[in-house]
Amino acid sequence: MIAKIGKGSNMYGAILYNQQKVEKENGAVLLLNKIPDTVDGGYSTQYFNKCFEPYLSANIKTEKTVRHISLNPDPADKVSDEQFADMAQEYMERMGYGNQPYIVFKHTDIDRSHIHIVSTCVRIDGKKIPDDYDHPRSMAICRDLETKYNLNKAIEQEQKQVNKVFKPVNHKNGDIKSQIASVVRHLPKYYSYSTMGSYNALLSLFNITVEEVKGERNGQTVNGLVYVALDKNGNKVSNPFKASLFGKDAGVIQIQKHFEQSKEKMKINPARFVLKNTIELAIHTTNSETDFKKQLVEQGINTIVRKNESGRIYGVTFIDHESRSVWNASQLDRNLSANLFNEWWNNGNKPELKMQYRPVSNMIDNQPTKDLFEFITQENLQSSDLGLFSLLPQPQGEDYEEEQFANRMKKKKGKRKL
Repeated sequence: MIAKIGKGSNMYGAILYNQQKVEKENGAVLLLNKIPDTVDGGYSTQYFNKCFEPYLSANIKTEKTVRHISLNPDPADKVSDEQFADMAQEYMERMGYGNQPYIVFKHTDIDRSHIHIVSTCVRIDGKKIPDDYDHPRSMAICRDLETKYNLNKAIEQEQKQVNKVFKPVNHKNGDIKSQIASVVRHLPKYYSYSTMGSYNALLSLFNITVEEVKGERNGQTVNGLVYVALDKNGNKVSNPFKASLFGKDAGVIQIQKHFEQSKEKMKINPARFVLKNTIELAIHTTNSETDFKKQLVEQGINTIVRKNESGRIYGVTFIDHESRSVWNASQLDRNLSANLFNEWWNNGNKPELKMQYRPVSNMIDNQPTKDLFEFITQENLQSSDLGLFSLLPQPQGEDYEEEQFANRMKKKKGKRKL
């Protein structure tokens, strides 16, 4: 099972992303925790958003208050709604969110069912739940849930590879050839990529670019590759090195074979659907290119944007370091086109959030905020001695924002040509 933890500041967008699945009959609400039910069991985005308001208004320091978590079993796993609800409860309890309000949504718009959990990391007293070890804790919980519910194990090879870290080339350190070799000789063993563009996108994270060269030998056309080191701005800072200097795995024949093997592997890779959902959520919950990229990099995903000389975006590539796979946006979904991102980031036309609302009871739309405060206060009085004044904002400690992936795989700034 694969878990993705999203951290953001747009609660309404996170709820809307999931609620629109329900409205279009591609999802369902499986479980509510610390959230009052309604008379007829119907809900709206506005109602759910109102339920989180006391927690969000109590916060005074934390920037990213929203937690959006997806739990994705293997496509071959058959999981009932009851099991999904039980897994969600155990996961949230062990992650430290057992006393937090959260909603568990089931998505059924693709062949593989999975669940999304929307919550907040701010407690009712305004303090933040520490999250600096979220990623390793989440992985350990997923392994335990796989055993408990007899689920297929996450790909063992991926787990062995997760600790493999490549160092970006630093041309100031000298011996550039050896630095490039340490990356290109081994990269195909760890990552799947199916085009030269996606290969170059991956190499760009390590300050390397690869170029195809053509020539003639004895009257026949010969194709080859050369590798060049880049500086932090994407400028070439070394002479080209022939691929033959780095072994056969870096050459054009083996790279083409790797492309073909990756295409077949990526067709059945469940990470594709997880990544697609993660990207769609980021579109819903961020308002700029910078925020979009930052939200994804916190989940171990780099975004590489390709632009022409006039600045128009003609390609977007996503590098998922958890599944070690590289995807052009169009591979994930034809609706995730380069034009969509160009219209948003260059022309200011963000994709509209289309939602079909169905009638809901007056109790849902007109329920006073006071009732929610009373519900939350009663809930907390039963489980702690916080009292009524816990609803007021309180000073809180240091804001723990996990930068594990961001520090390891920093996205280089500036334009890149691939």
